[in-house]
Amino acid sequence: MPVEEVQVLSAFGSGKFVTPRNISVYLPPDYHVHAGQRFPVLYLQDGQNLFHAERSFAGVAWRVDETASNLILQKKIPALIIVGIDNTGEQRLAEYTPVSLRGRGGRADAYARMLIEELKPFIDRNYRTLPQREFTGLGGASLGGLLSLYLGLKRHDVFSRLAVMSPSIWWANGHILRQVAALPVRLPLRIWLDIGRREGHYYKTQTRHLQQLLLDKGWRKHRQARLADFRYLEAPKSRHDEFSWGLRFDKVLRFLFPVL
Repeated sequence: MPVEEVQVLSAFGSGKFVTPRNISVYLPPDYHVHAGQRFPVLYLQDGQNLFHAERSFAGVAWRVDETASNLILQKKIPALIIVGIDNTGEQRLAEYTPVSLRGRGGRADAYARMLIEELKPFIDRNYRTLPQREFTGLGGASLGGLLSLYLGLKRHDVFSRLAVMSPSIWWANGHILRQVAALPVRLPLRIWLDIGRREGHYYKTQTRHLQQLLLDKGWRKHRQARLADFRYLEAPKSRHDEFSWGLRFDKVLRFLFPVL
C-alpha cells in the first residue's frame, strides 16, 4: 500500500521578513506512485501542532497526516500536499495579527511576504504542485484562523480555499469584522468557518456575526459541495484546543477539497 511521508525543512527562510522556522511537508500516499501527477497544496499555521504529539503545544497533535491519508485512500478527497508552518513561540501573536494593539502585534503582512515570496515558490519548485490559486489553500485555528482569513481576503490572487477554525475575531476590537463588512462584493474564495460550542458565548457570538457578514456579501451555503463556497459549523462539545480542531479536520478537508 502507498505510504504517506512528512518531510521536515529546518530553519527555513531568509530572515528578511520574519524569523526562520521549521516547515513540515506532508506528501500524500500517491506522491511517489505517479511520477507525473501534480497536487493541490494546503498551507497551515502552527505547524508543530499538526503531525506529531511530541512537538505539539500541550502534547496533542491534530494528526493531519493520518486524517488526510485516510480520506485520500477512501477517495473522499483528492491527493494533496499539506505544508505546516511552525510558529516561533513568543513571536506568534505578532506574526498572526493584522494590526497592532497597544504596541503588540501587527506583523501579519511581513509573515505573508515570507509565505508568498519565499515559502510558496520553494514548495512549487521542489515538489510537484499545482501552483495556481484555484489549487492553493490556507488555514489555521485561533490566531492562525484570524491570520488565514486576513491573508485570504487580501491575497485572493494567491489563495482560493480557507480553513478558518475558531478564529480570534476579538483581536483589535473585531478588526477583521470591519474588514469583511467593507468588502464591496464576494471574493472568489471557498471558506470553511467554525467554532466550538464550548468556547464561550462571546466567541460564538462574534463567529456567528462573521458568518452573517459573509452570507450578506454573497457567499453561499448548499448541501451539495459543488454548489457551495461557504460552510459554517458549531462543533458540539468542542473547546478551544488542538484535540477539538484535529477531531473535525476531516470535515474541513472534505469541504475545501471535494471530489466533484
